[in-house]
Amino acid sequence: MDIWTFVIVCPLVGLAGFIDAIAGGGGLISLPAYLIAGLPPHAAIGTNKFGSCCGTCVATWQFARNGFIRWRRVLPAVLLALLGSWLGARLALLVASDTFKVIMLIILPLTGVYVLNKKALKADHSPYSDRLTILIVAALSFVIGIYDGFYGPGTGTFLMLLLTAVAHVSLNEAAGITKVINLSTNVAALAVFLTHGVVWMPLAIAAAAFSIVGNYLGARYFVRKGTGFVKPVIIVVLTLFFIKLCYELFLA
Repeated sequence: MDIWTFVIVCPLVGLAGFIDAIAGGGGLISLPAYLIAGLPPHAAIGTNKFGSCCGTCVATWQFARNGFIRWRRVLPAVLLALLGSWLGARLALLVASDTFKVIMLIILPLTGVYVLNKKALKADHSPYSDRLTILIVAALSFVIGIYDGFYGPGTGTFLMLLLTAVAHVSLNEAAGITKVINLSTNVAALAVFLTHGVVWMPLAIAAAAFSIVGNYLGARYFVRKGTGFVKPVIIVVLTLFFIKLCYELFLA
């Protein structure tokens, strides 16, 4: 591992953190950065999780400080997201990943059309009762957890969209819930990678510093700009994801 590994990885991880704090999907940038720098796949995933955990922790703190996290709604969702992630990982061993990728290839353009709708991500729905909201948020977190464990890219983006559209929560609260769940699943995954010794710590620590700065700046931008700034970022994330799927299905 030479200086160029740090030069390639760290700035891209910082950019990924900025995007992830706003709309999720930062892993679509950060993970390829590690692979381009020459890390083996397992080391790339594990080292990426370290930086993601550090950065997401800062973004979560920012959202909590601004009152975007209602813990009574979040805690049951975290537990079900972790359960769903475990179940998704088990399913991944039974179902061909290419089958899932083809399904995502259909879902992504439809998601993009929804995001471009003027009403998307806006809190113009009638809110549900607190009890029903808790149940819906928990159910959505379980479903997204399964996706995260099975495949993973864009988890935060999809969860934010579902929370606003289905659970009728505000964009700010959806972002707060998403950050807490992302942090929980990232920490659980990181614990596994650390115990197996696949995290390259010098690079992980350096990249984590850039991730922290990126997430901090991204969270501040989210608080200031809101929906008008989030939509274009989500479209970028969905486009990157679509390109990634096409490459994996047809070129790799």
